[in-house]
Parts: sequence; structure tokens; C-alpha cells
Amino acid sequence: MDQRRAPVLEALADYQRKDRYGFSPPGHRRGRGADKPVLDVLGTDLFGADVLARGGLDDWEARGGFLTEAEQLMADAVGAEMAFFSTCGSSLSVRAAMMAVAGCSGGLLLPRDSHKSVVGGLIFSGIQPRWIAPRWDAERHLSHPPSPERVASAWEEHPDAAGALVVSPSPYGTCADLAAIAEICHARGKPLIVDEAWGAHLPFHEDLPTWAMDAGADVCVVSVHKMGAGFEQGSVYHVQGDLIDRERLTACADLLMTTSPSVPIYAALDGWRRQMVHRGHELLDTAIRLARDVRGRIDEIAGVDVLEQALIGTEASHDLDRLQVLVDVSATGTSGYQIRDWLRDQRCIDVGLADHRRILLTMSFADDHGTADRLLDALRTWRDAATTFDTPPVIQLPSPRELQLESVQLPREAFFGPTEMVAASSAPGRIAAEQLTPYPPGIPAVVPGERLNTAVIDYLRSGRTAGMAVPDATDNTLEQIRVVA
Repeated sequence: MDQRRAPVLEALADYQRKDRYGFSPPGHRRGRGADKPVLDVLGTDLFGADVLARGGLDDWEARGGFLTEAEQLMADAVGAEMAFFSTCGSSLSVRAAMMAVAGCSGGLLLPRDSHKSVVGGLIFSGIQPRWIAPRWDAERHLSHPPSPERVASAWEEHPDAAGALVVSPSPYGTCADLAAIAEICHARGKPLIVDEAWGAHLPFHEDLPTWAMDAGADVCVVSVHKMGAGFEQGSVYHVQGDLIDRERLTACADLLMTTSPSVPIYAALDGWRRQMVHRGHELLDTAIRLARDVRGRIDEIAGVDVLEQALIGTEASHDLDRLQVLVDVSATGTSGYQIRDWLRDQRCIDVGLADHRRILLTMSFADDHGTADRLLDALRTWRDAATTFDTPPVIQLPSPRELQLESVQLPREAFFGPTEMVAASSAPGRIAAEQLTPYPPGIPAVVPGERLNTAVIDYLRSGRTAGMAVPDATDNTLEQIRVVA
């Protein structure tokens, strides 16, 4: 295919050149009706690009085929058989994939440290989760993607499952051995879904971890806004092989997605694909070298440890995306939450995530020596200031065994059934009716249908006092917890 093309961008340029005008949504009429203070912040160009997809950019029957051609170009660019754009984020995309594979069958193999979007898919669909226990680094309080051996054991225990889902890369950049896991699934004639939200860039450079399609996955979902140049909510499904019913996948996506998709999001996906085909290797080559330099310079700061070898190897992850710079600050006597807040307040720098002992710095192909120097200067200044910080509040960290709560009910039944709010002190032994998720990275500590215990409740409550965000709790003070009545 002609990878010089960008059909959605070209159609949008044609729309603007012809000065089309619609007596239809959106009501702002390419910004004519927007308030000036809004235009001052967002700009007229964004409103000018926000046009109706069908009945605007294309006709009502989509006979121009702009979106279809852009999706075909995306699939061709990365070696998939089919690509499907979504403007509702990978949260929706992964739910549609789950429902297409296991919507009315024997459940789905899932790592227990899946993102909250996966748990949302369980709640929407009623799918029975068949949890794969994560591999825990108890010393660092960090989980790794499941090993092929653990996936194989899960299949032995649950041979009737409709398929398996694996999250790789994790929010920390750690990666599973997808090729071996795909082989295990395919030996049983079952599909592998990969939640590859953090891996949109992987197909475009050989020094990055293996791209899910190259590893043999049947469907993977990527978030182009995370590691690419798309807008927030831009997501792509990639599909190959004959183990996925593509018509059902498309129908499930159609059931969940908006009927008013964003043309600017489509256009950014289309343009980023073209950029990566023509310049992606060069851009990522520079980014990888810059990240290597940043890692080395951060490692020179006293009491700071850039995690790399500790994250890969035996009983750890199979590979690592080194654009994700995971920094352990525990030896400085401060918490990740404290450095997160200091960097934001004092240097106007935001980090990818923070926890009781780490921060995550996500490098992008858009970064350069200027942004890297700004980061290093801020970190060195923080290190000097950290000697004056208060001792961080103690977080009561549960053991790996205590974190593995007992599943008692289907997540859907617990969430939608009769519920009540109880005091946190009365919640141990009760069945959770809500998910409780330290965010980011968005991995639920509690899933609806699990029996609560004291260790996990104390962890969340002490974590919140220390700076942990738990945004999906009904009571964000965690004084009360929603449980099954």
C-alpha cells in the first residue's frame, strides 16, 4: 500500500479547503460559536478539525472510505491482517476484545494484576475471570507479567476457558514472553488477547520488546496516545489469524463505542502511522539513545536506583521497554509520592506514576536533550531539597499472599447486586462490591466479588494517607467501603 497517504488527514484538508458547512452537529460550527476564552486556550484549529465523521467528513454511507483505507494502511504498516480505530480509548477496546472472545463461554484466563479496564470488562460482560497469579518481587513490592509456565498451569486448571488475556508491556515497561504464551494458547486452539496499551511504538524498532503481532498474538490493543503521537483516547485493535471472529469483534466494538467519534483523534492516528513508517526507526533510535543517557545520569544521583536488571531474568519479566525509566528512591528516605508532588509543585514536571518507593519517567521520541536536561536538573534539585522533607507516613504493605484475595462472586453479580456501605473496620470478611484501585498505574487492589481482608484495607487506607490516589472508591476517604449486602 502507498504509505505516503493519510486518507483521514487528506479528507479533512479537503473539507476545510471546500469550506463545507453543516447544519448538523457539532453545534460550535468549526468554532464560530465557541466562547473567546475557550478559543484562546484551545485554539481555532482544534475546533476547525472537529467535524462530523459521517455526514460531514464522509457521506452518510461512508462511500469515500477514508477511515477504512486509513485502517488498512495501519494494518499494512505493522504487519497485522486487520486494524480497527477507536476514539474511546483502549479501555473500551480491550473490553470489546474480551466480550468477542468470551462473552458467553467458560471464562477467560487473566493475570490478577490487570488494568482496571479489564475488570470493567468483567463487570459489563459477566465473564468469569480465571486468575493467573502474578509473579511477585516481595522485596520491592512489584509484580511481573505471568510466565509461560504459569499460563500453562492456568490452562491445566481451567481448560474450558475461551481464551487468555495478558497485559504486556506493564505500566512499568516490563514484558511477558508473548511468543511462548501464544504457542501455549494455540496448542489448545485458543486465542491470545494482548492488552498492549503501552506498546504502540514497538513495531517500529528492533531494539524494543517484541511486538505482540510478531509474537503470534491473535488480537492486541494499543493506545497511540501513550507512547505515540495520538490524542488521548486514540486506540487501535490489531487482529490476525482465524481464532478471532472479526465480525463479532467489530459488533462488540460498535455496541460499546460512541456514535459520535472524534475526527481529530482519527486524523492523529492516521498521521502518526505515516510518520512512523517514514521516520519511526530514526526517531525511536534517537529516543532509545537519549533514554540510555538519562538512565545513566539519574543513576549517578546519590541514593537513587534506576531499575533495569532487577526487572528481567529468572522469576522476573522477559523483557523491558527501556523508554520507561523506573526509579527507586527509597534509599533517600523519601517516598515516590513526595517526589511526585515536589516535582509538580516546584518544577512544573509531572511523572508517569508514583508509589511508596518509586517514580516512573516515561521517555518519548518527542523528548530531546533540552527536556532531558530539565528533568535531570529538577531531580538533582529535589535530591538536595529532600534532606528537609518530613519522614513519609508508613504504608502497611501486605504480603503477596495477603494481596491475593479470594474470589467469591462474579464481578458483575457483586457490582450490580444489592450493596451497602460499611465502616472500613467492619469490611474484612465481607464481599467487595466496588473496585479499589491505586491510580496510576490503575491495577485494582480489590475487584468486585473478592472477599476483603484487613491487610488490603489497611494498605489502601495507609496508602491514601501517604499520597496514594484511589479515585474509583465510592467514599474517597476510605472510611467506608461498598460491599455486597
